[in-house]
Amino acid sequence: MKAKEKAIQLVDNYRMLLMNEDTDCGNEILCTMIAKQCALIAVDEITTALTISTGHLLINKLDENELVKDFNHWNEVKTEIEKL
Repeated sequence: MKAKEKAIQLVDNYRMLLMNEDTDCGNEILCTMIAKQCALIAVDEITTALTISTGHLLINKLDENELVKDFNHWNEVKTEIEKL
C-alpha cells in the first residue's frame, strides 16, 4: 500500500473509533485531530521497532535492506499523516 493510502487508512480507522464512542469527542474536526496524533504515535512505535530490530539482530544484508525499506516507507507514511 502506498504511503498516502496507508496514512489515510490509519487516520480514518482512529477517527471512526473516536466518533463511535459515546463521549464528547463527537466533533469530527476534533476527532480527526486526535486520530492524526494517534496515527503518528503508531507510526513512531513501528519505526522504533524497526530501528531496534536493525540494531539488535544479526541479519543478512537482504533482511537489512528490507528493514531499511520498511523504515523509509513508514517515515513516508508519517509525512503523509502530517499533511492531512
